[in-house]
This record gives sequence, C-alpha cells and structure tokens, in this order.
Amino acid sequence: MQEEVRITGLIPQRAPIVMVDEFLSYDGERSTTALTVREDNIFVDGGRMSECGLIEHVAQSAAARVGWECREKGVEVPLGFIGSVNRFTAERLPLVGERIVTTVEVVQQVFAITLIQAECRIGDEMVAQGRMKIFIKED
Repeated sequence: MQEEVRITGLIPQRAPIVMVDEFLSYDGERSTTALTVREDNIFVDGGRMSECGLIEHVAQSAAARVGWECREKGVEVPLGFIGSVNRFTAERLPLVGERIVTTVEVVQQVFAITLIQAECRIGDEMVAQGRMKIFIKED
C-alpha cells in the first residue's frame, strides 16, 4: 500500500490485545496483514505465540479488512464477533521476532455473517490456516 494506515483506525481492539500491526493489501475479496511477534504480546509464553494468539490474529486480520472497506466508504468501523472456527490447523507456533503475514479471503457473505479462509505464513512457510465465521454487529 502506498499510504501508511494506522491499524487502530481499522480495528476496534486496543492495547494490549492488538494482534495486527500492518495492513499490507486489499483487493476486494482478499486482504493481507502482518504481525511481528513480540515478547510482551499477551499470547506469547516461553518465546512462542499460542494457537489462541494465531486465531485472534486471524480474527483481527478479518476485522482489518472490514475496517479498510469502512474507511473507504467513510463509515464507522463495526464490532465483529467470532462465530466459529473450523478446520484450523497450526503447523507450528511462531517465535518471538518472527513476522506472520496473513491472507484473508472471503469465501461467502450472507447478511451480517462472513465466512473467511485464512493462511498465515512466515516467509514461504505455512504456519497456520483455517476458516472462521464472523458476525458483524449491525445497529
């Protein structure tokens, strides 16, 4: 992306639970985010991020995609909730200092429910993948 975007303008989460630190790309149905794993991350223990941390990172990556769309439309970023996590596998847990690059792709969207497929990579290595249903709170 040519302009730098503050991630906190795209997601409703705030410290200490922000699990995305870069929004890298968006092309409609697909977006890419990144997170550099830090020792002070609440999902890190013993130098590794937990599987729960990876799931929260995926959820916030999906939220950042919605936030980008809202920003482009000039509307407020809504709250979203994880409805379900399916077929999620973590091949390995990321180490402190590693940069996770995550691609989120919309598989299906029906009203306020979005089904996404996510892939988390460190370099060329797939470290986690899975599907998630996300419910967007409507006013």
